[in-house]
Amino acid sequence: IAYTTVMTMMGILEQKGYLKKNQGEKAHVYRPAQPKSKVVGSMVNDFVSRVFNGSAKPLLVHLVENEHLSQEELEEIARLMKERPS
Repeated sequence: IAYTTVMTMMGILEQKGYLKKNQGEKAHVYRPAQPKSKVVGSMVNDFVSRVFNGSAKPLLVHLVENEHLSQEELEEIARLMKERPS
């Protein structure tokens, strides 16, 4: 990938608010504009909305039935569900 292609993409991501740029002596240093948890949450919400028509149930069923989750992860999810306000 050409340097100019990378810099163009970084500029676009900065304009869209995904990155912040700090200019050093010789180089620009980019960092995420949002914490990872917020970005992941937004991406998952968008995915569930577009792919599953707003319902996370099919996604969860798939993850559980196809052994994508460890026993520890399943226990953590069960704990979170119990603690969730109704």
